[in-house]
Amino acid sequence: MEFLRKLFGPSKKEIWQELSRRMGGQFVDGGWLGKDAVVVSHKEWTIVLDNYVVSTGKTTHTYTRIRAPYINKDGFRFTIYRRNFFADVGKFFGMEDVEIGEDEQFDFDFIIKGNDHYKLWKFFANPRIRYLFNEQPRIKVTVKSATPQSPFGSFGKNVDELQFIVHGIIKDIDQLHKLFDLFAEMLDHLCHINSAYEDDPTLKNYYS
Repeated sequence: MEFLRKLFGPSKKEIWQELSRRMGGQFVDGGWLGKDAVVVSHKEWTIVLDNYVVSTGKTTHTYTRIRAPYINKDGFRFTIYRRNFFADVGKFFGMEDVEIGEDEQFDFDFIIKGNDHYKLWKFFANPRIRYLFNEQPRIKVTVKSATPQSPFGSFGKNVDELQFIVHGIIKDIDQLHKLFDLFAEMLDHLCHINSAYEDDPTLKNYYS
């Protein structure tokens, strides 16, 4: 095992345990066949890092995922990801890309879609959010209905989640730390633009 550690570096489990210690979170040990997770509290919200596996025939793909459920106050949703060839093809065939107008380079580097252009501008006008997105080499964040298969508990129909998904396993502790910082900043700013409540969605899910 020591030989493998010298050859490949620290394991994912070791890195995630250290990340949990640095952030004052909880490391959930999934054991040999289970699923490891890092659980971090930010104010009344819970942010969870884990992996999941998708099998398609003979091929298996592993993804890194971060989720944070929150009470969506006004139904504002968005998706953002880095521009690439396939994104440009989609845009050519009519997929909408909203330009924020605060930062030309950011508008060029990312594809942004959402259901409220004014709220998109207010959200991405936050320079720290743009900075933390720029720090990620591969990133896709979306707002969607909260995932029922989660450690969070049951949700009301008005509970959505911020979700980050990327192919592969992330073992860069600084990158992961910045992703948690990004999620904390996004949750705070959703409240600032009046699109979220500062409440625990597993307990306070009675808002309309």
